[in-house]
Amino acid sequence: MTLFDVYPLNNITITSAKGSYVWDDSGIQYLDMYGGHAVISIGHTHPHWVKRIEDQLEKIAFYSNSIVIPIQGELAAKLGQLSGKETYQLFLCNSGAEANENALKLASFHNGRKKIISFTKSFHGRTSLAVAVTDNPSVVAPVNQTDNVIFLPFNDEAALKACFAEQGNAISSVIIEGIQGVGGIHIATDTFLKLIRSLCDQYKAVYIADSVQCGYGRTGEFFSHDHAGVNADIYTMAKGMGNGFPVAGILIAPDIQPKHGMLGTTFGGNQLACAAALAVLEVMEAENLIPEAEQNGNYLLERLSQMSDLQNVRGRGLMIGFDVPEELKGLKKKLLSDFKIFTGEAKPNTIRLLPSLAVTRRQIDDFLEALEEAIEEIKEAEKPAHA
Repeated sequence: MTLFDVYPLNNITITSAKGSYVWDDSGIQYLDMYGGHAVISIGHTHPHWVKRIEDQLEKIAFYSNSIVIPIQGELAAKLGQLSGKETYQLFLCNSGAEANENALKLASFHNGRKKIISFTKSFHGRTSLAVAVTDNPSVVAPVNQTDNVIFLPFNDEAALKACFAEQGNAISSVIIEGIQGVGGIHIATDTFLKLIRSLCDQYKAVYIADSVQCGYGRTGEFFSHDHAGVNADIYTMAKGMGNGFPVAGILIAPDIQPKHGMLGTTFGGNQLACAAALAVLEVMEAENLIPEAEQNGNYLLERLSQMSDLQNVRGRGLMIGFDVPEELKGLKKKLLSDFKIFTGEAKPNTIRLLPSLAVTRRQIDDFLEALEEAIEEIKEAEKPAHA
């Protein structure tokens, strides 16, 4: 049997990891400035996270949601405390796509409507509804296509107002990333998010804050949507929630009422997943990682903005992107091959930085030094040879 070949792979095998470093099977060390798509929130193999999981494994790893699972309540309490959403309800699942899927379905249950507003360059996952609201035709199969999704220009207030004026009573929900990740680190403006809140209130639609990548403290607030000073009706969470352990969830406003059987999951909220998720929150609190992410992110943004070879430096906290001009198109590959640094990308020419919230100032400086050196080496190599 062979693996189904859907991933373009770097020819590297990572066998161990600690903090913001990973090592390959030859013992070569790499600086991880990408965190596996923003998954590593507290650093690889944090000792408290490892111990939490080991201790839980000694007791019980899994039983279904047909019984009382007290650690789910512990997780809900800690999550409410750190996020400031203590009046919200928690539903646990396994992945970001599943979180968005359940959020969209729950909104439709709540108001009985079908239409969903999403935005250009959005990415919300690969399951049926989640991919239907994703603005990338190459990942949407014919069976996923639906007339119930309306795509509007990102941050276009006039288009949003016009859509609600025309179809407001049919709109079930608006789903939006506070900062688009796969789309290229595009920030939803505070005024745009406030307008979504206002229109959802006016037309009784549900505001879904996709915080799968831009949540969990990465931007200096618990959810990036919090920068706008408004509350969403549903927040979706996943990537940073388990620091690599598969766990996800949705926070649900108190006015949205549950009913037995309306949502469900086999593995979601299992004992081992909750232990991993609790460990993440405990480390974030103990090590003050959300303010650290904001401070280190501001430093990194400022330093990147001073590099004249980079274009359109943008982001919040430790969710940062910049565009690479054509003459530096090999920069990401060079950083990996020659300087042993993992970064991410967004097509066509954006490098994305999503390091652990525990990345140190020294590690950031090491990255910046390598980035400057890589740029100079590429420019030097492209100079015409002297006659």
